[in-house]
Amino acid sequence: MKKFALQDHDLVPEHILLTPEEAEEVFRAYGVDSAQLPKIHATDPVVKEIGGKVGDVVKIKRNSPTSGESVFYRLVID
Repeated sequence: MKKFALQDHDLVPEHILLTPEEAEEVFRAYGVDSAQLPKIHATDPVVKEIGGKVGDVVKIKRNSPTSGESVFYRLVID
């Protein structure tokens, strides 16, 4: 039986796990640290699917009818 990939669904935005270097780049670009990012739980089904662990930063790309694409960053917590 083939497992359904959550990100294949139209209503689930693309989630990308950032490398530590990419995360540091985001922190510098926005002048924030990891504690200031919105949170997402490690138990979130998509975080589990992409292999996210506590302390990782996830980039979420959502399609928007007005701006084309919106990008959000979240810190994985327990």
